[in-house]
Amino acid sequence: LTEFCRPTIEALRQPLESGSVQISRVAFSVDYPANFTLVAALNPCPCGFYGDSKRRCSCSSTQIERYLGKLSGPLLDRIDLHVHVPAVKYDELTDSANNERSSSEMKLEAGRAISFRVERQGEKDNSSLAAEEVDKFCLLSVDAEKIIRLAFEKLNMSARSYHKVLKVSRTIADFECSEKIEARHAREAIMYRSL
Repeated sequence: LTEFCRPTIEALRQPLESGSVQISRVAFSVDYPANFTLVAALNPCPCGFYGDSKRRCSCSSTQIERYLGKLSGPLLDRIDLHVHVPAVKYDELTDSANNERSSSEMKLEAGRAISFRVERQGEKDNSSLAAEEVDKFCLLSVDAEKIIRLAFEKLNMSARSYHKVLKVSRTIADFECSEKIEARHAREAIMYRSL
């Protein structure tokens, strides 16, 4: 993602927020639907080895800062999940015991979670919930509320980030068919805001 120039990356903000792209010219303006799933990847630094346990990073702190500086806070706020993927060791890659669940098992789990969500709120998926719907459907246990409050304050979350955490927490809770968002669901969702 950071290999694109910053204005190009920033152009994603509006369609990620509204689900549409607006093109304006002198004589007219037109909106096109653009409801999409953004999947992006980036290295932790220009050489790719910052934080690697086996290889040494050759980048200066200025280079790393400039590289990651292409991603603004408002853009990152609009991305639901940020997942750090460390290098895989050979033994982990070849050990069949690590692949405990099959694709069909995961599909069944996802189907159960979707059914649970549909019973609660109809066909509208969690990521599409408006603010008032978040208040209605993302019910927090007392412990989950404490965790999210602490994260909000310590991580300087925006209102958008707060709602993203609640929606992701709701989805994690749906996989357990849990009516309320529990502390473990909130913790996992907060981990996905690590970038």
